[in-house]
Amino acid sequence: MNKSYDIICFSLSRWDSAISSPALSLAKEFAKKHRVFYIDHPYSWKDFFTERKTAAIQSRKHALFGGKNIYSNPGSLPENLTVVTTRLTLPINFLPPGFFYRQLSKINDGIVLGAIRRIVKDYQLKDFVYINFFDPYFVRKLPGDIKPWRSVYQSMDDISQVAYSNRHGTRLEEEIIRNFDYTLCTSRELTRLKSAFSKNVFLHPNAADTSIFKKAVTEKLPMPAELKNIKTKIIGFTGSIEYRSNFELLKKVAEYHSDKTLVFVGPVQTEEHKTVGLDKMPNVVFVGPKHITELPGYLQYFDCVLIPFRKNTLTKSIYPLKINEYLAAGKPVIATHFSEDIYSFRDVAYVVDSADEFVKTIDTAIAENSEEKKQARVRVAEQNTWTARVERFWEIITPPPVS
Repeated sequence: MNKSYDIICFSLSRWDSAISSPALSLAKEFAKKHRVFYIDHPYSWKDFFTERKTAAIQSRKHALFGGKNIYSNPGSLPENLTVVTTRLTLPINFLPPGFFYRQLSKINDGIVLGAIRRIVKDYQLKDFVYINFFDPYFVRKLPGDIKPWRSVYQSMDDISQVAYSNRHGTRLEEEIIRNFDYTLCTSRELTRLKSAFSKNVFLHPNAADTSIFKKAVTEKLPMPAELKNIKTKIIGFTGSIEYRSNFELLKKVAEYHSDKTLVFVGPVQTEEHKTVGLDKMPNVVFVGPKHITELPGYLQYFDCVLIPFRKNTLTKSIYPLKINEYLAAGKPVIATHFSEDIYSFRDVAYVVDSADEFVKTIDTAIAENSEEKKQARVRVAEQNTWTARVERFWEIITPPPVS
């Protein structure tokens, strides 16, 4: 593989998002050997008016309005990784499919293509790879004047199973898969589904930055302030608290384990936890979103951790980012049997079928925990690093695509 390829990434996630992003993790790994240009998910005019006072908008306003200072090299990112901010785009998802949507979508595509052309010109790119990380709403076909060595689309969820994204996303994703050289999918089910649109669809699962999460095993970390007054054993969850989670199940966990404390670390993106009354329970704590580097400090003090996903068509296509993060931290994991991918971890995690089994397995997981089991979990996580995923990426895209 020619090590001189530059990489342009277009991502659904922004580099400074509160939620850990597979796209940014891969971009940082690529940046160890390549120049990487990370185009943030564009802000729309609607985003600007609702978030205009935030630091994120204020720090980008010259790029958003005037197309000035579009490049930045945040100190927390590798030196070889340049963040790129586009101009403001039009909010069009509310429109029905049809003429007006297509015309306004072309305007948005033009804004993103303008940023790509500037990168190619300003940095004199010759041979580069273009990767779209799960954002088929922009640029589903590259024009003739933009000629990457390979174009790659990464599918991360079943876009048809979420009402907001399904409005346009399902047909747009099919379009981008047909037009791009390769499609990489994070789960076995996604790989099966997307293979209907291209011969060049490959499994490329999520991973973990084990160097961050192993600190929960290798270092003595200070106890986070939110945990200091908790005297019971702790059942933990890290990540986004949203529609994939089974809140009825979580309520059963809190009720059955009234002698323990259930701690959630992550942004709350639904009101469903209130609907079931989880927020009123005395042994349930929500600490809010934390930076990925802070998570080991919480995980170290958790006695076990949960992946309490619903079992449905959406979750059938999910390879959860958190499984390898949990395992790298050495924690006992109790998960619902929602996908073939999570079941593949059954040797180092408790993957269960029923709510009763899920609730009761928590005591088993805590009682059976040992140094030997902890190290076995870490070893599995170390096979699923972003370094390994980048190596696999080049293996997949180096041969010419099948026509």
